[in-house]
Amino acid sequence: MTKQSFIRGTMILLAAGILNRILGFIPRITLPRVIGAEGIGLYQMGWPFLSVILTIITGGIPIAIAKLIAEAEAEHNESRIRSILRISLMITIGLSILFTIACVAGASWITSHLLTDSRVYYTFLCMSPMIPIIGVSAVYRGYFQGRQNMIPTATSQIMETLIRIVMVLVCSYVMIPYGIEYAAAGAMVGVLAGEIGGLAVLAIHFRYDKKSSPKLPVAQIGTTKTNGRLANLRRILRISIPITGSKLIGASSYLFESILIAQSLAIAGIATSLATAQYGALQGMIIPIILLPSALTMSLSVSLIPSLSEAAARKDMKTIHARLHQSLRLALVTGAPFAVIMFVLAEPICRYMYNQPDVGIMLKMMAPIAIFIYFQAPLQSTLQALNKPGSALINTLIGSTVKLILIYWLASKPELGIQGAVFAINVNIVLVTLLHWNSVVRLLKFRMEGSDFGKIGAAMVLSGLCCYFIMYMPWTSVEWLRFVSATFVGFIVYLFSITVFRLIRLKDLTRVLNMGKKIIR
Repeated sequence: MTKQSFIRGTMILLAAGILNRILGFIPRITLPRVIGAEGIGLYQMGWPFLSVILTIITGGIPIAIAKLIAEAEAEHNESRIRSILRISLMITIGLSILFTIACVAGASWITSHLLTDSRVYYTFLCMSPMIPIIGVSAVYRGYFQGRQNMIPTATSQIMETLIRIVMVLVCSYVMIPYGIEYAAAGAMVGVLAGEIGGLAVLAIHFRYDKKSSPKLPVAQIGTTKTNGRLANLRRILRISIPITGSKLIGASSYLFESILIAQSLAIAGIATSLATAQYGALQGMIIPIILLPSALTMSLSVSLIPSLSEAAARKDMKTIHARLHQSLRLALVTGAPFAVIMFVLAEPICRYMYNQPDVGIMLKMMAPIAIFIYFQAPLQSTLQALNKPGSALINTLIGSTVKLILIYWLASKPELGIQGAVFAINVNIVLVTLLHWNSVVRLLKFRMEGSDFGKIGAAMVLSGLCCYFIMYMPWTSVEWLRFVSATFVGFIVYLFSITVFRLIRLKDLTRVLNMGKKIIR
């Protein structure tokens, strides 16, 4: 069993995350050209419902596993680690089977009454078998996360992405002659194949880990009193239920959001097919671009939970503050240039990626808010790691309520339409991030230097201005050359600015490069 430090584990997940995001954009770029925006809408429409089910099954259990196994790992209690894993698998598999049967049996009613477009029926049927596969995968990833071994998660994600790239495009292309709804269902079959491949990789890693785990003497640090199966079950449920509740609010909000957007656009006088296309553009094109830079923040969040849990078990507040500050600063510094590029170059990005420049207005609206998304993830992981998932739940509930009210109010206005929905989503992102920040500050008496925010803001303005002038000044008639040059110069100016402002130092870059070489070895 290979255990990594916080930074090294983050770097492994980051490398895998970046590779996955880059590879994952191959089908995202090509799929709209195969099945169009309307097909993307059908492909995306079932995800909110599936997200609710997966949240019920896996929402809090992987985090509970990671936290409890990290604690048991600190005391070398191998028998307790196995007990936690077995109990979690039993809960997850049992729930998965029940919900899979319910989804298949109720697919016709769900797609015709809840999802507003009955053509999503075949896509919904094809995604139902993913429930147990994703559930078991989540348990294994939580297990390895608690062991602070991020390699299995990284390799399984890469395998899943590689299989999905091929199968999504092949299956959708084969089914397109039968109609757009069958093409969308074919794309979902490709996703299912990727999930199966990812689970197979995790199973192989687990088999190796089971053989290689050392038998060490138990260290008495305060958690051995929870050795029994019933005690482990209670602890899993006590941690996972509030986290599941918090995530369920977000997932339910996502489901109601998709329903409300469609209904509000209908009230605004927009036809069902066009509403489906607009929803597909938002969820299948714009949101993935916004989330592309979150590979780092997601990696930080995954590594942060066991690291903070272990530090909290030792009552090491200094390490907790250092890890949190490290994570938030990295999230801001790395996410900011992408927010700038997406705002300044929104239209050409959508043209070159999807051949649909008209959706660039949605990207331009969301780009300035993207920085809050990247900042939010480590904050939520901190609340979960420090046994405050209830705070995250309340914050998410407040943000979701405000979002849904604004969607119904704004998206139903003919002059706003889908842009009203985008504005409502932006308000939700900002509000939840600020509420999470307030909860963390009150819990840990944590603070960040205000000058750091100012320096990052100044670097964003400088890089944005350079990017804008290079893209839109007529120094050459070749647009793609202006686009590439503007992107490159924007990143270089930003990197130069944060170095001058001492947000990062040259030795930090050298350390990252050296760490990357070690990880590759």
